[in-house]
Amino acid sequence: MANPVPPGARVPGPAAGDIVAVTDASFLKEVVEISRERPVIVDFWAPWCGPCRQLIPLLEKYVKAAKGKVRLAKVNTDESPGIAGKLGVRSIPAVFVFDQGQAYQGFVGALPEGQVRQFVERLAGGDDGESASDDLLDRAEESLKLGDIGGAAQDFALVLQTNPTHTGAIAGLARCHLAAGDFEQARETLDLAPPEKANDPAISGVRAAIELSSETAGAGDIATLAAQVKASPGDHATRYELARSLIARGRPDLACEELLTILRTERGWNDGAAHKFLLRVFEAAGPTQDFVKEGRRKLSGLLFS
Repeated sequence: MANPVPPGARVPGPAAGDIVAVTDASFLKEVVEISRERPVIVDFWAPWCGPCRQLIPLLEKYVKAAKGKVRLAKVNTDESPGIAGKLGVRSIPAVFVFDQGQAYQGFVGALPEGQVRQFVERLAGGDDGESASDDLLDRAEESLKLGDIGGAAQDFALVLQTNPTHTGAIAGLARCHLAAGDFEQARETLDLAPPEKANDPAISGVRAAIELSSETAGAGDIATLAAQVKASPGDHATRYELARSLIARGRPDLACEELLTILRTERGWNDGAAHKFLLRVFEAAGPTQDFVKEGRRKLSGLLFS
């Protein structure tokens, strides 16, 4: 499996070929392979689609302005429905981004010009300064909290284009793969960190999260467990299983609340299982997370009250 980001900054390609029409037959060469050199925006459209005709000129305008840093591939779904079907396209226009051979959902429908410009400029790299990277990281973290895994992954990858050893971005991209349930890709992403940064707190925290998520992958259905807990609030075993299921689904914040509920009523339940599990969740999430800070405060209140 290919690494999600190359071990060096990209060199923008020439202006020629920045905008191309692509078919199912040419998709591998014109999109997937080119995406290993620069991001490729893929616009799925059809001649009969009014919003498509509004969006295409805007995408072309700002891709041209990017001067080789990003490519636009236009796929007529009437003539080439195969790739659209594989990506689960159900309505058009639908825009995806291919970066390092991997597909990320962009957006569906025609956006206002300002949003199209921001979308293309973000992929093109915009300002290469440290402040721009900080903005991208903040936006990526917010996207991840909101469940926008694709958007978060794009922003983390953009940071890595200019700083391939940025531990925060490496850890963030690994967390995106983890949230998508791809443990193997998450581990491979962590391998992008140089040996001297392998024990950086951000990297080790995600490594712990991968281990924890792997252990909880077989947990039960959240809705079923939540209903059982609601019907029997004192059933600590079921509440504990609910916490495991929440971890497996990428919601450690909610898992912490369930574990704290067990500790409030029976601190030593099951030989301190809830306390031990809660500490592992804190370690995996990292000390900077707001829910970890609040959870530690609540735990201290319980232990030392």
